[in-house]
Amino acid sequence: MFLFIFAPLKITSKAHIAVLFTNLFFALNLSLVKHISPSHVGAYGLNIFRVGISLLLFWMVWAFGKTPAAIRRKDIPRFIACGLSGVAINQMLFVKGLTLTSTIHASLLMLCTPLLITVFAFWVLKEKVTIQKALGLALGIGGAMLLILSKEKNGTASLNGDLFILVNAMAYTIYFIIVKPLMQVYPPLHVIRWVFTFGFFMILPFGWSEFAATSWPDFQWTHFAALGMVVFCGTFLAYTFNIVGLKHLGAGITGSYIYTQPVFAAIIAALFLNEAFTVEKIMAGLLIFSGVYLVSRKTPPTVEE
Repeated sequence: MFLFIFAPLKITSKAHIAVLFTNLFFALNLSLVKHISPSHVGAYGLNIFRVGISLLLFWMVWAFGKTPAAIRRKDIPRFIACGLSGVAINQMLFVKGLTLTSTIHASLLMLCTPLLITVFAFWVLKEKVTIQKALGLALGIGGAMLLILSKEKNGTASLNGDLFILVNAMAYTIYFIIVKPLMQVYPPLHVIRWVFTFGFFMILPFGWSEFAATSWPDFQWTHFAALGMVVFCGTFLAYTFNIVGLKHLGAGITGSYIYTQPVFAAIIAALFLNEAFTVEKIMAGLLIFSGVYLVSRKTPPTVEE
């Protein structure tokens, strides 16, 4: 449907628009989740809706296509690990943390993902530690610490919530690394479908009681609309559009669009949740942005004369 709407455009232009919408949907999620959780449905119960309905939609897309559904037996452990890190831990801690902290805190802390990938590369892959990347890590970590330790006047942010978001970013970092070999063997949508399948069964024991306790009579039309947007736009379309970007733009360009999330999130939160950008948030944001820029920036090769 997305490609049909933007049919006159080139495929790369469509991919850029898709990734931009992905990050807009993710930013919108930050405010929509707070509108319905934990007041109307628990954080873990909300994930049953998010992951479960999106999973059904992913399998419906497969039913209308011609892609085989099977996966190789030797890849099952990796799919399980991706389901654990990319769906179970990632999604549950994200929503739980978001209910305990502010949307602006959450959106800025999510930018720590590239920093964590760099730490992993230094520690596990034994990549060379350059002055530029070390400075970037120092700036990014400093910004994250400033954000976590800053106090909200209205009490919307908490240490526990910020830590949940940070651990969520760590889980996504692990997922981002271990899913790459699967993307080289299977179509991206095929990978996401199976990752969601394994992840859904992992979150069931944690979220079923909250899911079953959802008080539907207390829902107003705005709550139903928010839930629908979180599931369809913020999960199903966001993951699908992100795949379009990965396929046609590559991981580097697609990942760089994460910088737009705090901007979208701050505007949406200011309009609907009355959250404000404080001096501490601005300083922390600048430090994190600078750190991510330095660790992501490729050093030009030296030219020998």
